[in-house]
Amino acid sequence: MDLFLGLMIPFLGTALGAACVFFMKKELSVPVQRALTGFAAGVMVAASIWSLLIPAMEQEAGKGRFAFVPAAIGFWAGVLFLLLLDHVIPHLHMNTDEAEGPKSKLAKTTMMVLAVTLHNIPEGMAVGVVYAGFLSENSAMTLSGALALSIGIAIQNFPEGAIISMPLHAQGKSKRKAFALGAGSGAVEPVAALITILAAGFLVPAMPYLLSFAAGAMLYVVVEELIPEMSSGEHSNIGVLMFSFGFTVMMALDVALG
Repeated sequence: MDLFLGLMIPFLGTALGAACVFFMKKELSVPVQRALTGFAAGVMVAASIWSLLIPAMEQEAGKGRFAFVPAAIGFWAGVLFLLLLDHVIPHLHMNTDEAEGPKSKLAKTTMMVLAVTLHNIPEGMAVGVVYAGFLSENSAMTLSGALALSIGIAIQNFPEGAIISMPLHAQGKSKRKAFALGAGSGAVEPVAALITILAAGFLVPAMPYLLSFAAGAMLYVVVEELIPEMSSGEHSNIGVLMFSFGFTVMMALDVALG
């Protein structure tokens, strides 16, 4: 039951955020979108450091000054994996009309959902690998620490759900369809988490690599997508402030519950 709830909490965060389309009449303003994007970026950076990279290096403490090597290798593997997905999946980021990835005849709204889905994959992997570490009775991984990561991801998924469902409705989708697409973009997270857990069961010795792989993938999303979105245009300081707030919230959650 603890595992099921842990995997579903991030998805519920996305679904609750997407449900805002039923209660809010207007599309989110640009400053609000920047604030929410900055908050999400801060949570993801803090989670990558405290929940993933630090535990990865702690598990390799016996290697002394070379304890960073598995973390560095896994980190770069995660970055390159997201770079690959970025090039093979057609997607469209918020506030832009230029799609990325291979040329496609997919609708603009579909590619917007794919963009969010794309960066939900590493979040699901991050949750999955931490729970896999707990299930393998890894001393560096605790149930409370895994739960802290799930809650942190869910908190930053809430605004993401709203950011995707509200524009979809503004572009002509019904509220129900906009909600379904917004919530559906988060459905990949429990799936990615479960696949990671199953894979990690056969790769327990590679846990430091898997932890840092998820961190690299998440930070790729932050730098490639979220930071440009939160800092473009005028009055971008709101994005920076909310980034700092999100970072602090996730750091506090991980230390307090971990």
